[in-house]
Amino acid sequence: MRGSLLARQLARRLLSNLPESTVYGGPRPQEASAARRVTVTTLRGKHRRGEPITVVTAYDYPSAVHVDSAGIDVCLVGDSAAMVVHGHDTTLPISLDLMLEHCRAVARGAPRPLLVGDLPFGCYESSAAQAVDSAVRVLKEGGMDAIKLEGGAPSRITAAKAIVEAGIAVMGHVGLTPQAISVLGGFRPQGKTVDSAVKVVETALALQEAGCFSVVLECVPAPVAAAATSALQIPTIGIGAGPFCSGQVLVYHDLLGMMQHPHHAKVTPKFCKQFGDVGNVINRALSEYKKEVETRTFPSPSHTPYKITPTDVDGFANALQKMGLSAAADAAAAASENSGTDGGPKENS
Repeated sequence: MRGSLLARQLARRLLSNLPESTVYGGPRPQEASAARRVTVTTLRGKHRRGEPITVVTAYDYPSAVHVDSAGIDVCLVGDSAAMVVHGHDTTLPISLDLMLEHCRAVARGAPRPLLVGDLPFGCYESSAAQAVDSAVRVLKEGGMDAIKLEGGAPSRITAAKAIVEAGIAVMGHVGLTPQAISVLGGFRPQGKTVDSAVKVVETALALQEAGCFSVVLECVPAPVAAAATSALQIPTIGIGAGPFCSGQVLVYHDLLGMMQHPHHAKVTPKFCKQFGDVGNVINRALSEYKKEVETRTFPSPSHTPYKITPTDVDGFANALQKMGLSAAADAAAAASENSGTDGGPKENS
């Protein structure tokens, strides 16, 4: 009986994280999204009905919450985090372990969309077995629903097939494959010649044959993307590939206009439309914060919520005097004098 009573008391404590009792609002149980969870089957249905599929990248809890709230179909935890989050010039430096940290944060913030995690450079090239092991980690440790891998070389097709046979959904990626910039000579569009265009379509077909549920087409001419989309029975997701794909994907920071530094403005992709001016909004807010702190207008009375009564201030000041902290006692008394009767600062008249 005593054990069960203690268990009930402990349960009540664990479930009583009320905002009123904590400084920052307290932990709240994450509520399941009202909308039904997006799955690979959901995407197949949209593709069959000719409905465009929306994909956006996310790299942390806040961006995942925004993507989820907007009703985006697929949340891609991209290795582009290396560039837009960690400041590298390419996607190559990010490790699988670091990608898993990003995946876990996104999984906590996006309960509704299909979650796809990139396999970063260096974690799947050696063998099909290595690719399967890495993909398993992305699902088991990262909380993803599927993985994405780049390229269409025979070894990549073999890896994709092995991952699918291991029971893991795979999104392919052809055209410009950022992990291959060493071979490509930089971030260069693909499919601009007959041979290159044919290769894009052939590679996409090979990935479909390997069992991929969709294929990203990056930085290819619109006619090439249209041909690939027509040839495939699975959805194509375009990025810099024109309007004829089954869906579109953009990088979170790019579409929101977050990167306002001249360096980032110079490298922002030509194909990216900025749907927001978030970078300038952030800059203005930070500048305003700096100004208000320096002019002592922040924090205002409305942002000074924690009170102490005048009686307790007197007792506190006396205790400080006994400690030999006369200046501290005077500071407390002066602050109380310049505060309202409830211990908060007075409103400016």
